[in-house]
Amino acid sequence: MAHSTLIKNATVILPTGRALTNLVIHDGKIASIDAPSTTSANDLIDATGLVLFPGLIDDQVHFREPGLTHKEDLLTASRACAAGGVTSFLEMPNTKPAAINQNLIEDKYQLAASKSIVNFGFYIGATTTNIDSLIKATGVPGIKIFIGSSTGDLLVDEQDALERIFAETKLPICAHCEDEMTVRQNQARLGPNLTLTDHSRIRDERAAVIATRRAIDLAKRHNHRFHVLHVSTAAEIPIVSDHANLITSELCPHHWHFNIDDYHRLGSLIQMNPSIKTKTDNQKLWQALLEGHIQVVATDHAPHTLEEKNQSYPASPSGLPAVENYFSLLLDRASRGECTWEQIASWTSDAPARVWGIVGKGRIEVGYDADLVLVNPNETRTIENAKQHTKSKWSPWTGETLRGWPTQVFVGGKTVYRDGKIETQVPARRLQFDHSLGGFWKTPNGVGPT
Repeated sequence: MAHSTLIKNATVILPTGRALTNLVIHDGKIASIDAPSTTSANDLIDATGLVLFPGLIDDQVHFREPGLTHKEDLLTASRACAAGGVTSFLEMPNTKPAAINQNLIEDKYQLAASKSIVNFGFYIGATTTNIDSLIKATGVPGIKIFIGSSTGDLLVDEQDALERIFAETKLPICAHCEDEMTVRQNQARLGPNLTLTDHSRIRDERAAVIATRRAIDLAKRHNHRFHVLHVSTAAEIPIVSDHANLITSELCPHHWHFNIDDYHRLGSLIQMNPSIKTKTDNQKLWQALLEGHIQVVATDHAPHTLEEKNQSYPASPSGLPAVENYFSLLLDRASRGECTWEQIASWTSDAPARVWGIVGKGRIEVGYDADLVLVNPNETRTIENAKQHTKSKWSPWTGETLRGWPTQVFVGGKTVYRDGKIETQVPARRLQFDHSLGGFWKTPNGVGPT
């Protein structure tokens, strides 16, 4: 039966800017963005003083299912997404078993269909031997390559294998770029008695730069769409800025927020791959995002239990949970004049939708899916471990007070989160991808930035 919702008096973040207007949802789609206030609807939401954003798309998460569900699973992770305003996620292939062929991809889709309360998509992972699976893969956002920072089949750092992947496949490619040889040489040089602060010396700027330059060279020579995951150092900025209408990149909150001076305070909670770098890197990466040299903000949400994280280095694993707090980290920056709401919507919704060709997502526009987030820009809240929805129940930002939080989140027009509570489990939605759309450098109207 048809159902409609009228959201009145909201400041709506549109592709063309913000507008104080009334929005109508009809049967899960955005039906109008300038409706009269007298429009009849089944549900009426007075959004006076609130801001309506497109639902966030986190294009880099590790939700651990199958195989490592003591850390996280698709239900707990999707609940964390809903609480953070994330209405769609793209999950990485390094689960157990790794998602390296169509059957294993479909297994993950079936799991998500029974558990996730937000939209979902799954990358296929590259190995040195699964080129046929990469060529045949369907229903995925793209191919993920670990050029360093992985073990077993998912580590691909042999040049011949990389050449074949870029030359023979058609799907967009993304990669974790840290040069494996440099990492191993740094570790050998530092010797056996390593401490946590050595982590950023082992996974240093040079390791990131070498691998990023190598991958972008492959993309340009083979004219292949390529996305650089989690840019971590200012030295990468000139490399990713030379995009040739093929290259996009992203920034994660830990790489603009934390630096090596924070190890003494937070220890292994901020141990990440790629590693955090310096305060200067924080500042220059943020500036690169503001200037458009980096296009996407994503989390690299990768939770572990506190017991695991509290092991002595190097036994402590890399990774942290971020999916339910990164939107508010951005909103807080906007409240201090460090970015705009329009920029946030571009980085977290429109750009990832265009990078991965996600159909019907990423912007507030008539005909698009009603994946939306109502935000109170003046609400202040202090992050607390106990209130986290992620199964790991901790955050490296615990104790920080941020201004700007989601108050209501819609997936396909249905409320999944309202005023601190998960409302309902809505039917799961498998994301649809159309890679003929051309990626970030072409907007839905065919005109892109230069």
